[in-house]
Amino acid sequence: MEPDTFSGQKVVEADRFTREGRFTGWSPTLLLGVNVYGKTLGIFGMGRIGTAVAKRAKGFGMSVIYHNRNPNPDGEVETGARYVEFEALLRESDFLVVTAPLNEGTRGRFGAPEFSTMKADAVIVNVGRGQIIRERELARALRSGRIGGAGLDVFEREPEIEGALLELPNAVLLPHIGSASRETRQIMAEMSIESIEAALRSAIPDNLVNPAVLEGRPSGDR
Repeated sequence: MEPDTFSGQKVVEADRFTREGRFTGWSPTLLLGVNVYGKTLGIFGMGRIGTAVAKRAKGFGMSVIYHNRNPNPDGEVETGARYVEFEALLRESDFLVVTAPLNEGTRGRFGAPEFSTMKADAVIVNVGRGQIIRERELARALRSGRIGGAGLDVFEREPEIEGALLELPNAVLLPHIGSASRETRQIMAEMSIESIEAALRSAIPDNLVNPAVLEGRPSGDR
């Protein structure tokens, strides 16, 4: 298979189409998707998850750009990704993946102004935190054709979902299952146990997300 045959196919739509008994034979224009080979993948949040996404994108021959609070030179060496300013990320990305954590700098970062800057056929995918995208404004952009599509695994008011998104064929909506494999969930459980054990020993757990709780502790406990 030549690299340029790798494509983003309409798997969800095609599954529903087939189950509904509408498949009557092959057609050269049936449920056409778009190639991902040679396209530009933009990553918003180049931490561990963003870097892992960039690694996989290399296998599809994609150009990778990213925006982060600070450049990630180690990630660039590892993946070949290129740091760009936020506006360039919006303008240049064919597919834009959100992997950033939620903080005051990322909350509501994607709304109507950002969607109006993106390519008309761009696809935005959120596997970071739901509140980074303003869903009502996303729904308007999708309905009007301002952007091409969206894939969401997290939601702004989870588990509530913006009603307008549920009606849109160019939005793929998943119930927060990004980590839903047996192997990954097993590792997550083991990490939780190890963190509890560390806390009981008065040690600092790995992957601590609220270091402020350690303020005032004697330095010997760290």
